[in-house]
Amino acid sequence: MRGLATGLAKQLLSLLEKPLIRPAARATFSHKGRREKGGMTAEDSASSFPAMRTFLLASTILMAATSAFAQSAPQPTTPPAATAPASSILTVERVFANPSLAGPVAKGVSLSPDGDLVAFLRSREDDVDVLDLWAAPVKGGEPFKLIDARALVPDAGELSEAEKARRERMRISQRGVVEYSWDEQGRYILAPLEGDIFLANRADGAVRRLTETTADEIDAKVSPKGSFVSFVRDQDLVVLNLASGAEQAITTDGDGLITWATAEFIAQEELDRDTGYWWSPDERFIALQRTDETQVDIIPRLDITGGGASVTEQRYPRAGRPNAVVELYVQDIQAGQRVKVDLGADADIYLARVNWAKDGRTLYVQRLSRDQKALDLLSVDPTTGVSRVIATQRSDAWVPLNHDFKPLTNGDFIWASEESGWKHLYLYNRDGRRLRAITRGDYPVKALEGVNEATGEVFFTASMRDGKEYPIEQQLFRASLKRTTTPTEITPRGGWWSASVNRTGTAYVGNYTDVNTPSQSALYSIDGQRVRWIEENKLQPGHPFWPYAARQQKPTFGTLQSHGESLMWQMTTPPDFDPSKTYPVVMQVYGGPSGGGVKNAWQGATNQLLTEAGYIVFRLDNRGEGDRSAAFKQALYLKMGQPEIEDQVIAADYLRSLPYVDDSRIAMMGWSYGGFMSLMALTEPKMGLASALAGAPPTEWGLYDTAYTERYMSTPQANVEGYAASDVLGRLDHLTGRLLLLHGMADDNVIFENTTRVLNALQEKSIPFETMLYPGQRHGVRGNERQLHLWRTYLDFLDRTIGTRAPAKAD
Repeated sequence: MRGLATGLAKQLLSLLEKPLIRPAARATFSHKGRREKGGMTAEDSASSFPAMRTFLLASTILMAATSAFAQSAPQPTTPPAATAPASSILTVERVFANPSLAGPVAKGVSLSPDGDLVAFLRSREDDVDVLDLWAAPVKGGEPFKLIDARALVPDAGELSEAEKARRERMRISQRGVVEYSWDEQGRYILAPLEGDIFLANRADGAVRRLTETTADEIDAKVSPKGSFVSFVRDQDLVVLNLASGAEQAITTDGDGLITWATAEFIAQEELDRDTGYWWSPDERFIALQRTDETQVDIIPRLDITGGGASVTEQRYPRAGRPNAVVELYVQDIQAGQRVKVDLGADADIYLARVNWAKDGRTLYVQRLSRDQKALDLLSVDPTTGVSRVIATQRSDAWVPLNHDFKPLTNGDFIWASEESGWKHLYLYNRDGRRLRAITRGDYPVKALEGVNEATGEVFFTASMRDGKEYPIEQQLFRASLKRTTTPTEITPRGGWWSASVNRTGTAYVGNYTDVNTPSQSALYSIDGQRVRWIEENKLQPGHPFWPYAARQQKPTFGTLQSHGESLMWQMTTPPDFDPSKTYPVVMQVYGGPSGGGVKNAWQGATNQLLTEAGYIVFRLDNRGEGDRSAAFKQALYLKMGQPEIEDQVIAADYLRSLPYVDDSRIAMMGWSYGGFMSLMALTEPKMGLASALAGAPPTEWGLYDTAYTERYMSTPQANVEGYAASDVLGRLDHLTGRLLLLHGMADDNVIFENTTRVLNALQEKSIPFETMLYPGQRHGVRGNERQLHLWRTYLDFLDRTIGTRAPAKAD
């Protein structure tokens, strides 16, 4: 029997793009958040669409405090509070205008190593697409601007193709200061800006330009002790001595298909690794990778822009085909010698993670097998390159990668694993022997956030209440390094917390949001007491969103059951909702691994565009999506597009059971994996959709890249049946409604061929459809002007297919 609705509470939800909070060493703002895969939903969908990457954009949910799975029907809209302004109707033009309706949201927040200053990135009021670097004194006082991007570089030029590709992988769509880093003493802040590198001196506030070349310097870092600045230029690694100003080329043969110190495409896109080199803590060594793309297939890509077309011969490793060959070396900066690290006899592996021990005498390397069922931890002698395997994680499906590996001063280390069925933290000694579990229970740890070695405390974020998973909220917890104990909450319940603990474990930068609160950032002591606001971002008169707040609707939420799993959902009704009437529904979807948008967080403006247009907005996190148990995530293994659609059918059936839903006017919209889901749903008769919007959809998994596709589907040769069942072309005869296909014509991730093959097939079958293509755009549609066009296109299509201009329902 299909799952029945069981749960609902009447409160609000949603998710505005979460600002990224990074440790003090390096702070980067990116749409990927903590590098989860994800994709569209309405919120911020126009600004950046990760191919199968989560930057959680969509609406989210809040459950009643009395029950995680309580249920209630939507009620008539509550009149706005007396303190609210006269309600204004939000327009699509206002959503994509300055200043941002999100308010002053801090991005890339980090605490200086000495603990005196909080640095963060803030959008300019006159241009939300340009970021400046700001700072706020910990002891109080107004924030001040450290680096003014436009003052230093008034006329931003064109970025190099390498830097464009890197930013695409990192989901960075803004310009200006998009990343920065401290030296370990907190004396300097390094800020790459428009292809060159600038260094700010905290002592006198002076900003020094370190490079001024025609080539872009990418992946710039300040060395741990602040003696050097390193960067990649023209595929080689360069080190600049800050005292003398002299440059030293660490490598010189980078050219063509050989690249040094840069993460290869697969590492950036699918392994959540953006860098290809790592300083040792004492500045003696640099570990660096060498990439050879000779054996990677050339995929000719026709990049069509407003000014013409060009053919790009992109090296793109499709599922089942050869990857780039990656080697790891260690360069002794002092001696000028380089040794090759022994990564094992099998060269067809992934270099997943690289970390240094605290004393710099050991290099830790995580080596992932090509089938991703085994993750080995190697201990490497940096003077010889000799390695040994000290620990291994295995899975019958896939071993999930994370950034939760932490070397400790005494030589022990913390490492996360899902072997229990849930992601938890474990303590190991230097030889790889597991000492104990730090966390345990029926919930997943989200991330290791910090350690206080002096007190023996470990800090982590998790969606958990009373030892059980609670997917709609996230808090910061503390646990013991010395024994397995019940974790204690540091942050209060009732919302969504992101946190970054300082390196001594005595304070954290926290970002908080809930359904009533836009994103707020502050500095807290480790006991949870607020030290100072970074961006209070209070919703009050003067806030950009204030004129529209009275008409913002609060979603209801609950669960549906599928194959023994609870599926979280949220629903937002239009203003002046009347349950005696019927309404069309827009089902937002991502549906793929690491997605998940149902959580107690602030709702974004684009959701309100849909409710203002008279639509009920619904989202369900199906099996395979979100940070849940291993079993929940692995439900789609070898059969992507099958359990996800089964769950969406359950959701559609539930919607049709509601008396206020017009069952003939249900649409679905999604981008990237969500575009794939929209196509699969529109060709599933049980869904009965009237229309679907499919953006940048992967339509045949054999066209997508190795690491992502093989992780979940194995290879096309080994899983013929699974690949065939997920190919959209074989389902097009079953279209149940009208289709709008959208795609960037220079997409280097989900190659444009994925859409052209559908266009061709539909034309051969004489099936009408609509399409909107974006010349020069990659996997995301960038810029306010194009975002405005995109959303006008969305709203127009929805209006004609399920809205006021839709054909009347046949009797």
